[in-house]
Amino acid sequence: MRLPLVAAGWCRTTATDARRLYYNPRWIASLSKRQAAFALAHEALHCALGHFARRGHRLKRRWDLACDFAINALLVEEGLTPPPEAHVLEVFRGMCVEEIYACLDDSHEESERLDEHLWEGESGSERTMSAHGVQWAESGERDHAQSGGEDKLSPSRGDMGGEAEMPQRPAPLSMRERETLRGQWQRHLAAAAQRAREAGKLSAALARLVEATLAAEVSWRALLAQFLSQNARDDYSWQRPSRRSTGASGTPLFPALASRAGDVVVALDVSGSIGEAEFAEFIGELNALKGALPLRLTLLACDMRLTAPPLVFEPWEAVALPEKWQGGGGTSFVPVFDWVAREGRRPDALVYFTDGEGEFPIHAPDYPVFWLIKGQAPIPWGRRV
Repeated sequence: MRLPLVAAGWCRTTATDARRLYYNPRWIASLSKRQAAFALAHEALHCALGHFARRGHRLKRRWDLACDFAINALLVEEGLTPPPEAHVLEVFRGMCVEEIYACLDDSHEESERLDEHLWEGESGSERTMSAHGVQWAESGERDHAQSGGEDKLSPSRGDMGGEAEMPQRPAPLSMRERETLRGQWQRHLAAAAQRAREAGKLSAALARLVEATLAAEVSWRALLAQFLSQNARDDYSWQRPSRRSTGASGTPLFPALASRAGDVVVALDVSGSIGEAEFAEFIGELNALKGALPLRLTLLACDMRLTAPPLVFEPWEAVALPEKWQGGGGTSFVPVFDWVAREGRRPDALVYFTDGEGEFPIHAPDYPVFWLIKGQAPIPWGRRV
């Protein structure tokens, strides 16, 4: 009921942009009522689970497939009947979309998706599928509504929401629209889950999914530690060994396993929007992270410019703030990234603690960026926590 239904000749099956649900009337007419219920629930779950706002830097085509696999397995488990176009893989039952994405490879990308995801710009393959949808809607050769039977849908425009047909595809979501819609859908999901729970119709699988989707806080320290552990630069060293350690002539030499401390740049927004208590809590988290991983931290303070010389803390040193920060002006994130570029640095990660209200660099750097956001401000790139 949160997605107005819109007939669309360009749509191959169904589609959503998290604002509306678009459908091909001929395709809907080809389904049984139970299959149509599956198609509607599929689109609603894309929105309720925030798939339009969770992709990050992942490959779009593979992410879209992972979203479909996650939802289809869940709906089949709930007893709904999938349309013939829906791919259901039992192996993905109970897995979230991020877990499924990690299991996919190039071979899966040949799979055709059940629906279209319109919250981002379309790829060439999606344009081809859209063209097929137009042909399906306009061609008299494929009339899937001709089959009889009381269990088949034969929708009139009035039956399908009374909306006029939409001749063109909608524009993709802007970053701000995406963040706004994500908050709205989280509220819709919470309300729907509460009503289902009161009616005794919230299954254990859905309850776990809702709880995970509505988690209010994410441990950025755990996320960063996991990322750095997975990308640790432990490798074999091919440096020439000392002559004193070479042993007798002809003794074979093998490369040694060498490890080095992680290199993380930490930027603090000192424009005045974040208080001393929050800074202190953040620094405590940094020290806890350093206790778990060998990290070399470079600490930068910035409002519209860098307000102090960089502070460097080696793995054995505790992070401490100066007694007083300069700052309190406007906010620009550009000086921090300019400094990293001037220094010729490529850190393992850059962590920026801010409220997100400021000027961003136009282009993302070639290293991971974690934005620790206090508030609801959107970000154009990087990982928002």
